[in-house]
Amino acid sequence: MGSVDGGKLRFCIDRGGTFTDVYAEIPGKTEGRVMKLLSVDPSNYDDAPVEGIRRILEEFTGDKIPRSAKVPTDKIEWVRMGTTVATNALLERKGEKIALCVTRGFRDLLQIGNQARPHIFDLTVSTPSNLYKEVVEVDERVELVLDGEKVKSDSSASIVQGVSGELVRVVKPINKDALESLLKGLLGKGISCLAVVLMHSYTYPDHEISIEKLALSLGFRHVSISSALTPMVRAVPRGFTACVDAYLTPVIKEYLLGFMSKFDEGLGKLNVLFMQSDGGLAPESRFSGHKAVLSGPAGGVVGYSQTLFGVETEKPLIGFDMGGTSTDVSRYAGSYEQVIETQIAGAVIQAPQLEINTVAAGGGSKLKFQLGAFRVGPESVGAHPGPVCYRKGGELAVTDANLILGYVIPDYFPSIFGPTEDQPLDINATRNEFVKLAKQINSYRKNQDPTAKDMTVEDIAQGFVNVANETMCRPIRQLTEMKGHETKNHALACFGGAGPQHACAIARALGMKEVLIHRFCGILSAYGMGMANVVEEAQEPYASIYGPESLLEASYREATLLEQVKQKLQLQGFIEENITTETYLNLRYEGTDTAIMVKYPINDDGSTGDYAVEFVKLFQQEYGFKLEKRNILISDVRVRGIGVTNILKPHSLEPASVDAKVERYYKVYFVNEWHDTPLFRLEDLAYGHVILGPAVIMNGNSTMIVEPNCKATITKYGNIKIEIGLVHSNVKISNEVADVVQLSIFNNRFMGIAEQMGRTLQRTSISTNIKERLDFSCALFGPDGGLVANAPHVPVHLGAMSSTVRWQLNYWGDNLNEGDVLVTNHPSAGGSHLPDITVITPVFNKGNLVFFVASRGHHAEIGGITPGSMPPFSKSIWEEGAAIKAFKLVEKGHFQEEGITELLRFPCSDGSSFNIPGTRRLQDNLSDLHAQVAANQRGISLIKELIEQYGLYTVQSYMNHVQVNAEEAVREMLKSVAARVSSNFAKGGEGDLVIIEEEDFMDDGSVISLKLTIDPKKGEASFDFSETSPEVYGNWNAPEAVTSAAVIYCLRCLVDVDIPLNQGCLAPVNIYIPPGSFLSPSDRAAVVGGNVLTSQRITDVILTAFQACACSQGCMNNLTFGDNTFGYYETIGGGSGAGPNWDGTSGVQCHMTNTRMTDPEIFEQRYPVLLHKFGLRENSGGAGYHKGGEGLIREIQFKRPVVVSILSERRVHAPRGLNGGKDGARGVNYLITNDKRKIYLGGKNTVEVQAGEILQILTPGGGGWGSN
Repeated sequence: MGSVDGGKLRFCIDRGGTFTDVYAEIPGKTEGRVMKLLSVDPSNYDDAPVEGIRRILEEFTGDKIPRSAKVPTDKIEWVRMGTTVATNALLERKGEKIALCVTRGFRDLLQIGNQARPHIFDLTVSTPSNLYKEVVEVDERVELVLDGEKVKSDSSASIVQGVSGELVRVVKPINKDALESLLKGLLGKGISCLAVVLMHSYTYPDHEISIEKLALSLGFRHVSISSALTPMVRAVPRGFTACVDAYLTPVIKEYLLGFMSKFDEGLGKLNVLFMQSDGGLAPESRFSGHKAVLSGPAGGVVGYSQTLFGVETEKPLIGFDMGGTSTDVSRYAGSYEQVIETQIAGAVIQAPQLEINTVAAGGGSKLKFQLGAFRVGPESVGAHPGPVCYRKGGELAVTDANLILGYVIPDYFPSIFGPTEDQPLDINATRNEFVKLAKQINSYRKNQDPTAKDMTVEDIAQGFVNVANETMCRPIRQLTEMKGHETKNHALACFGGAGPQHACAIARALGMKEVLIHRFCGILSAYGMGMANVVEEAQEPYASIYGPESLLEASYREATLLEQVKQKLQLQGFIEENITTETYLNLRYEGTDTAIMVKYPINDDGSTGDYAVEFVKLFQQEYGFKLEKRNILISDVRVRGIGVTNILKPHSLEPASVDAKVERYYKVYFVNEWHDTPLFRLEDLAYGHVILGPAVIMNGNSTMIVEPNCKATITKYGNIKIEIGLVHSNVKISNEVADVVQLSIFNNRFMGIAEQMGRTLQRTSISTNIKERLDFSCALFGPDGGLVANAPHVPVHLGAMSSTVRWQLNYWGDNLNEGDVLVTNHPSAGGSHLPDITVITPVFNKGNLVFFVASRGHHAEIGGITPGSMPPFSKSIWEEGAAIKAFKLVEKGHFQEEGITELLRFPCSDGSSFNIPGTRRLQDNLSDLHAQVAANQRGISLIKELIEQYGLYTVQSYMNHVQVNAEEAVREMLKSVAARVSSNFAKGGEGDLVIIEEEDFMDDGSVISLKLTIDPKKGEASFDFSETSPEVYGNWNAPEAVTSAAVIYCLRCLVDVDIPLNQGCLAPVNIYIPPGSFLSPSDRAAVVGGNVLTSQRITDVILTAFQACACSQGCMNNLTFGDNTFGYYETIGGGSGAGPNWDGTSGVQCHMTNTRMTDPEIFEQRYPVLLHKFGLRENSGGAGYHKGGEGLIREIQFKRPVVVSILSERRVHAPRGLNGGKDGARGVNYLITNDKRKIYLGGKNTVEVQAGEILQILTPGGGGWGSN
């Protein structure tokens, strides 16, 4: 185990949310001491880590250490600890009371974030609360001087070079007297911690530094300035990081002070290091909030990577850490995979951290039978009351299912339950609950199929475990395949309390052949603390084109930063030979926002490589292509100093001399039958022992399940290596009637395929719209074109592609061949608007058409009368760009580049005398079309894997079953809605029919009229738009597919259950749209606004008919600007409508869109603009018992002449309140000219803006609900 200094102990501790794990290395002993304590047990002790150290010291010394006395440190060499104190404070919003200090005009910047709502079908639009209590706007401003920008010699603003090398104009220095008064006001309110983020402080930190000095001089206890924590461009994540740090660091410091005070030598003698989110250790003085949120999980990654990779296997590893409420998934292939930015508990943190993906599935995940399918999570039963077996009146959870199956054995589980906390797990209570559930499930199945055989309690428990396993497989597939790696080529490194029970099943489902379980799997996060090194990081921005000169400058900067980190490590006692360093450049292609942190490459022969070559290699591996003739840009220089510590060493076992000893036999349920299964204790096993499945291996309190047809071997270091045997490739299941377990699994698999298609598209695309704004959707369809699964990226695409696929199927008929790929964007062929291009691939099996896959992406340029292809004044379809009804993009495997280029460059016209411009970005179009083809191909290969596993007939049967399941869910919802609305709001109908009439107006006066008829007995609804206005002489005509998408979106919101989005949702629904209306226009009509404007109004009409919520902003506020050198497009959020028990949310994307907003600093860095204001529009939300959400104010000054187009609605007719709630404020668009005139632009306009002029957009608020 390594030498222990002078008979002293080493402690590795992971303080988790429920349990605290302690691993201690004891002098003179080959085996460490393991201890598990409740993290919170106030009746017995104040602090779990201190208690663990105290108890083990008592055992070692034989001396009694009273809890009231300080713990002696003379026998402690070091303590290393990971803690969830920071994570829990963030999740529970129990951090320090802080204020945010921000540039004037941006007080709401962090509340708005990127505008996207977290869950697109959540009408309440619930978002995490702000971390700060107060905001101080600092009257200061700096702006970037862009390349080619003329610098006025008479300007009073000083121009300096920023840290990044960019030129910065200090437009307005800080007024310290005014700021001092504001800061004193905060102190008067009891706020003494401050987070500071100013525009462009990443390159010009002077103003933030002066605020920090002023605040500390006034008596603030803690100040977090964004430029010091994370000097990277992007104000929003940098601001969040500063807030997280200010919010958590005082909490951590208070905890650490309390921890240290329990020891007799205090800070002077006790050597303590804390695990950071990046997998490195830091002393107490360097441990801060923004680096602490992944402290515990990081220990687990260090633990499995350093003990298994290169020791037990050469395969790359997938870390699988399954706990009570969630499962953490990570990857290791010789170096730590880190991300610079991640989102935790609603806060974006911009700091180096290990890439750990968390899924809400664990031992405590709730089990439900809902709408004919098994569902696991995402809700958890928690530690209290916990699962049914915990004897606290809890609900069924995954742990209960494992108990029924024999995967959890009460004899080997602590007896800590019941009123006296000394009773075992209650298997009888669990079985009784499963019996009740079995009656419900079997009753449902008998209704579906009278001949169905009853499912036993064990079958049901097994079904839930299978569904849970599939839920956990999804993030693993995403983590590997998003980076271009094959999942099956990895080994599964399994740990955590519940992980080893599921390891074999998950590895098998993922096609992996090898599972590794560390001997300390139950406490691996704690053990990992002892394997980590001390890490110091330094980083600074550097903006330049990659080349010899910039590389030389970058090397100077690296040298300075390396000296800084070395000095910090030397101050902690590290000598030169124990310090190693790593250097990185953050690189990206010009015109993209996808940066990769590239480590300085060292070739196999020891020679140095080239950053650019390594970047291109990494980019191609991750994104599937490289960009020729495109500059590579440097964004940041980063260095990492590593102080190598005296770490734990593994202890090798003696080879086995006798057969493995069976402790006893237990009945365990595998593959639909009970098996008499031998149980072994890990401590009785030796190096080389081989155990054939089925078997159970107990390791303390941790249960390892070795499934049938698997083989476990004990390795030299006492770990367990399991070889996963082959299973029959074709699983036999019922096809005629949906199996309730397989229904859930196929739902997961189908949706997982659509999601992976989406990730492939995002990965391989080049345009900002697809790669960064996520304006795309992917889906798979049955052979009849019926939607099977649609990954919910952009709601306006939902269900809309089915009519596109069916149109193509009818058009091409038998003229579809293997290797064909179709492309279309025409509204009359099921399209939405021309920028949304759909790529469809028919898939064949043995010559028969078996299904379709399709991807739809918003192309930033498709031709037409204005750059950006979103013209406000288009009157005919050909003015909006290239319109393609049907074309084979790929024919029999050959990409038809010449044909598609012709269609994109020369849009069809009606023979008028003028030519409509074609696409202005042909190469981007072609690149994104290639990406869409690749996304479809990914979907095809995944479905073929499914067919190989289950057989074509079964897969196609479940394509139908999932649609029937969604249909049932919508029918049940319609029945309950009918009951709710019939008494209060509906007109009398024929018989028991519920009839509701609703209408709303577009700003030109055209009406959307809906007659909604619900049959409460059958659960059916008719959406009749008969009285809707005719086609308009404008561009807010909406193709029928848009109305279908609005209906399916509203139904999914109202169901409020995670049902798959497929054709079944529309089966109980009849939609009638009068031909020739502006919801079913002619194929010559302009439609670019229908997708982005009219779709929102249709949604408002439907939701108010259902009395679900008041109207939201009802617009996407489409803004485009540019000239012949560039184009920019954004949609701007507003207020969401209030509901019967919630207030509307402010400054958010509503309903039919959820695209992201460009960060203010990126906006100003890339485009000739100055953003004066981006904030909430006060008092724009409708008043009511529940208030509507506020709209936004966006104020943009242009630095050079550009053409600006605005396409917006709700400038005449306000978003309506409901049930007595007041209307939200109407939107307004202004242009403020250089001679100070304020010009009203109306809702739709194109204007040539001069340098210095300001565009001001005020977006609508949401309607209120209920009268005050």
